[in-house]
Amino acid sequence: MNAKTTKIIYWTGIILTSLWFGASGFFELTTNPIVWTITQQLGYPEHFIYLLGVFKVGGVITLLIPNKLLRLKEWVFAGVFFDITFAFFSKLAVIGFSATTDAIIAFIMVSVTYFMFRKLYLASYTQNIAVY
Repeated sequence: MNAKTTKIIYWTGIILTSLWFGASGFFELTTNPIVWTITQQLGYPEHFIYLLGVFKVGGVITLLIPNKLLRLKEWVFAGVFFDITFAFFSKLAVIGFSATTDAIIAFIMVSVTYFMFRKLYLASYTQNIAVY
């Protein structure tokens, strides 16, 4: 796969992820009745729903900034994976398997996007040694 194809897949994934989690965060912050009813049905308290909204919107903003904040983007991807995982298992436990379709689709979409992120931005870990 060449770099151009990788970039196209990556930015398509970033846009779809941003739309998905941006809308979700917006609905959590604006107390959308559908989102709030489902989230409270899963047992999450109100203050947690607002916090999810804030972090989702902040994460989306971070993902949309090109070629910057790469380490923070790693944290955003981790947060998105935690969100998807908790949504999947919460829905599975409370509502049933049929309600987990969105989490499965989101997991696949974000996984592909993350792998393209790793192909575009190779992790370089350098050790800074102080010389005294």
